[in-house]
Amino acid sequence: MSDYSFKNELLHWGPSAEADPPTLADSQSYCRRITRSHYENFPVVSWLLPRKWHQDFYNVYAWCRWADDLGDEVTPDLAQQVGKTPTELLDWWREELLRSYAGEARHPVTIALTNTIHQCKIPQQPFLDLISAFQQDQVVTEYESWPQLLDYCRRSADPVGRLVLYVCEAFTEERGTWSDSICSGLQVTNFWQDVARDDDKGRIYLPREDREQFGYSREDFNQRLENDSFRELMIFEVNRARELMLAGNPLISQLNGRLKKEIHLFQLGGLRILEKIEQIDYRVWTTRPKLNRSDLPLLLFRAMFGK
Repeated sequence: MSDYSFKNELLHWGPSAEADPPTLADSQSYCRRITRSHYENFPVVSWLLPRKWHQDFYNVYAWCRWADDLGDEVTPDLAQQVGKTPTELLDWWREELLRSYAGEARHPVTIALTNTIHQCKIPQQPFLDLISAFQQDQVVTEYESWPQLLDYCRRSADPVGRLVLYVCEAFTEERGTWSDSICSGLQVTNFWQDVARDDDKGRIYLPREDREQFGYSREDFNQRLENDSFRELMIFEVNRARELMLAGNPLISQLNGRLKKEIHLFQLGGLRILEKIEQIDYRVWTTRPKLNRSDLPLLLFRAMFGK
């Protein structure tokens, strides 16, 4: 759907909202609308997962979408209208989450989420970690080291995998650890894919220590040079991302049915992006590798038949 406007939603359902809390049915419908308005980011739920899990995924996705938009989509003018900065709005969203756990939800997303939280026995921590990461985005624009970047991934990517496992009634601590590896691998793969896009936004995810290790200076970075140092740096980072994703293979081996295929499909998509980075000889400054329709049949075949 194309009628979704976060600005309008924030003005209507934000901290100053005066509307009465909606019913559970209306709240669930609201979450479906948000998810379907961003269908390009959430296509698998429509056919790969059993229908019994669809609404819970809609609820979780809508919560994550709101959190992400509060961090990224609140312009200075919109912040002035609502009287809060993005960091303050994320504080408010944390409070709304805690209200959900206390049985006092009043926002349509958290009303719907309350039902999912109780049915799927989801703890607070994955949601709190995501808010922490979105707030970090407000103040941190460059990463010094690989451990610092992985700590960010632990809070920005890993919670999503854990939420999937909880919704699908498949979570254990061991599976959570394997899921973390796949999710962190996918996150850094996205960073290597989007070096240029992130730089346009004033963000640098290639760790400073790694750049220095391969002799890729800040001046080289600012000039977006695709020299030998950059190539060696990207070979190193691509290999690390692949190792992370493959370290999660035991999770795929343990799961069954459609959930197994879904998680395998996402992993294969990340691995395919890394292949495409290699195919363009790591020249991600000038070419953004991405999946296209021609990749989907191969990925589906590999996911369905374990190839």
